[in-house]
Amino acid sequence: MAELVLVRHGQTDWSVEGKHTGRTDVPLNDEGESDARSLHSRLSEREFGLVLCSPLQRAVRTAELAGLHPEIDDDLVELDYGPEEGRTTDQARETRPGWTVWDDVGLGESMDELAERQHRVLDRVRGVLESGADACLVAHGHSLRVAAACWLDLPPVTGRHLPLGAGAISTLGFEHDFPAILTWNT
Repeated sequence: MAELVLVRHGQTDWSVEGKHTGRTDVPLNDEGESDARSLHSRLSEREFGLVLCSPLQRAVRTAELAGLHPEIDDDLVELDYGPEEGRTTDQARETRPGWTVWDDVGLGESMDELAERQHRVLDRVRGVLESGADACLVAHGHSLRVAAACWLDLPPVTGRHLPLGAGAISTLGFEHDFPAILTWNT
């Protein structure tokens, strides 16, 4: 049965520092380049009917080093963190005690808006999967976590329970005709 492969981009200096990296177009660091190269052997056995990628350079470079030839899809860009862009959760909590990105308060984009974008991506992917071909998305931590929640027909905030490391691969598919997470954060 066809699967949807999710690939989070490799490490960046901002991800190491725990900074929220939404629309700022930061590059992969050396470790991130290595992360991305290591994906090649894990993905080369698959033949994808569709590969979509965020337009941000950290995702595009990851796809390139992983041997993928993606189509750019602006809907895969990361969550707009608004005033928290480039700041860590601890820094945000200095003025917003107890805050998390999942609280959906005061960002440049709501979780529901992010979910709308991910639903559009998944609509594109479903036709490919129904034809029997695998598909792949190369994107960012929060956008892919929300995509997984949407795949499972759960609220976007469910993504808080799905940590996703830099350079990680996950697969979505079906179990007895029900949308399922087949592997996560490998």
